[in-house]
Amino acid sequence: MGTDPERVPVVVGIGQSIERDAIVSVALLAERAVREAEKDAPGVLPKVERISFVAPSFSRSSAAPASELAARLGLGNAACEVSTAGGNSPQWLMNRACAEIAAGRLRTTLLCGAEATRSLRLAEPDADFLRLSGAEAENDDRPADPVVGTPLAGLVEAAEIEARLLRPADIYPVFESARAARSGAAPAQWRERLAVFLARGSAIAAANPMAWFQTAYSPAQIATPSASNRLTAEPYTKRMNSFAQVDLGSALLVTNLAAARALGLQDRCVFAWAGASNRDVAPARRPVLDASPAIRAAGRASLAAAGLGLDAIDCFDLYSCFPIAVEVGAGEIGLSLDDPRGWTLTGGMSFFGGPGNNYTSHGIAAAVLRLRERGGIAYVSGNGGFLSKHSIGIYAARPREQGAAFVLADTDREQQAIDAAALPVTLEAEGRARVVGGTVVYGRDGGVEAAPIIAELADGRRVVARAAPERLASLAGRSVVGETVEVRGAHPPIWS
Repeated sequence: MGTDPERVPVVVGIGQSIERDAIVSVALLAERAVREAEKDAPGVLPKVERISFVAPSFSRSSAAPASELAARLGLGNAACEVSTAGGNSPQWLMNRACAEIAAGRLRTTLLCGAEATRSLRLAEPDADFLRLSGAEAENDDRPADPVVGTPLAGLVEAAEIEARLLRPADIYPVFESARAARSGAAPAQWRERLAVFLARGSAIAAANPMAWFQTAYSPAQIATPSASNRLTAEPYTKRMNSFAQVDLGSALLVTNLAAARALGLQDRCVFAWAGASNRDVAPARRPVLDASPAIRAAGRASLAAAGLGLDAIDCFDLYSCFPIAVEVGAGEIGLSLDDPRGWTLTGGMSFFGGPGNNYTSHGIAAAVLRLRERGGIAYVSGNGGFLSKHSIGIYAARPREQGAAFVLADTDREQQAIDAAALPVTLEAEGRARVVGGTVVYGRDGGVEAAPIIAELADGRRVVARAAPERLASLAGRSVVGETVEVRGAHPPIWS
């Protein structure tokens, strides 16, 4: 007996929006994307029971973005909610929606999001988009939308906070340094290696009409520091960072196979087969800085729940905020970065653009387009925080032949093991410590601004420290990973 088509979740409509010229809002970009999804799947939008809005992170928006969108769309009866922060949110919302459809608790839903960071920078040149919470619109008296999603607590702890190791653009290079050091490569050499797989991403973006940068960069253009491609934090140049100053929106219409058939849209359907989510511990507590047992657990669980091995996957869209996210995301599932199947469908966040928490919605949309065109099976990953929160999804051009239509894998046991392996951290230290990760942060003038490290004391405790001011100038172009340094003091500790 086959699976009830009313319990087979499908992505039936996708829409994306981009604005390169006019000043626009988050709400307008999201509405434009929904209208494109409506064209892609006629008749589905009026049936939407719930609107899940991915929380904006780099743009001003309403505290009730889903409710605002519902009013624009005439969907006043739809339940409205907004996600917690994190780039895993789109895939987490998708996994939850598909599990609810498979359980018969939901029929049709809209997942959407947008960032209008380019517009913000034009309209408010002095605004610090990195510090915006998203919910800062004026003259908005709507009650805030309910918040759903994975928690924010624990992404960083007191050790990182006191050492001011808080920006993704600083923390991800610390992770990268551990991998580079293990290879024996100096920062400049490692930069050249990273640029090879990033260049392949830029070529994909160049052919993607929704990508922000439609230029195929060579590895040298990505790796070589220049006036337009400055060093940000070793070993990264600007073109290796996620590019947040974009105006991009997306919308995904998700329903069940029976509803899609009733509207004559069965040929538009892409089937969600499985998914899973896990969390890593705070950066300083990770036994291996350039690894993610949470990705390993969620990736393996998703594949197992779908009844697949990695060889069965035809295409991938890995979360790509920084090179190390791609390296870890691929390595934890056994995917080589030179695999002919590739690692991105959009071009990656340096070249497609990094619209805050909402990037993975575009990754899902790209996977849907690819599966419609060529068939096969896709693997999509989302990452929130600092390689902290992870959600994985498996999508296919056909329904599953055996087992449940969609499986949300149970990874609680794996999560307990991840939490139990966390290392002890101290907020003050005196004595020698071995550096396990670190970076050199550069200002716009090319001078060294900071050199944060994560180091291990003789008793096994971790400490997060900042370089003594007199050391900074001598650290340019260097890596101190593997060296033993003197650490002293607290709030934050200083190394020399």
